[in-house]
Amino acid sequence: MATPHISAEKGDFAKTVLMPGDPLRAKFIAETFLQDAVLVNNVRGIHGYTGTYKGTKVSVMASGMGMPSMGIYSYELYSFFDVENIIRIGSAGAFNDKLQLRDIVAGMGASTNSSFGAQYEVPGNLCNLADYDLLTTAVESAKELGKDLKVGNILSSDTFYDDRPDVMKNWTKMGVLCVEMEAAALYLNATRLGKRALALVTISDKPLTGEETTAEERQTTFTQMMEIALETAVKMDKK
Repeated sequence: MATPHISAEKGDFAKTVLMPGDPLRAKFIAETFLQDAVLVNNVRGIHGYTGTYKGTKVSVMASGMGMPSMGIYSYELYSFFDVENIIRIGSAGAFNDKLQLRDIVAGMGASTNSSFGAQYEVPGNLCNLADYDLLTTAVESAKELGKDLKVGNILSSDTFYDDRPDVMKNWTKMGVLCVEMEAAALYLNATRLGKRALALVTISDKPLTGEETTAEERQTTFTQMMEIALETAVKMDKK
């Protein structure tokens, strides 16, 4: 049952889909971690693969950049391909000065400057929250792997280049750990459709100090985050 953006059939995707933003990161995960990975989507160069990890069927597909793109792909996966869990695995810029390059953060909440949630017409502001079961399973998986997983509020921003000089400072005052560009739309889609979602992000840069990783490093070296997500997928398959 192909959609305008995914050329696949029901059954082509696993119950859990890992979603990096970068199609090349999706390809790297499939080739590095999955057994018998098959390309099930490549519309617009958005690589989607399904294979197995430790005997569990797992899929990985890119979301592209930004909330409109994440909104489209997550909606179609949830609505037309029987996907139950989506774990975003992406990069983020640190707001909190205690975060270091390659630290891993789980977004318990995803604050946003986006109007994506306006479509639901609730008389107030929606809270963009991760699924509790997915979040606690990821925390458990990280502990078993001996990885330090930080949990807190992240920011999903519609702007990468922001003209307002104090934006980062103001979000930091409110305890927001880092900024990325997709999680809030994913969380809202999951909530509306009765599905599960979680964002795991690795700190790729520190705007306050100028420290940053390269595009190639972001594509191929954030493996600890990938392993946490894969172990979480295995556990969720049994629930």
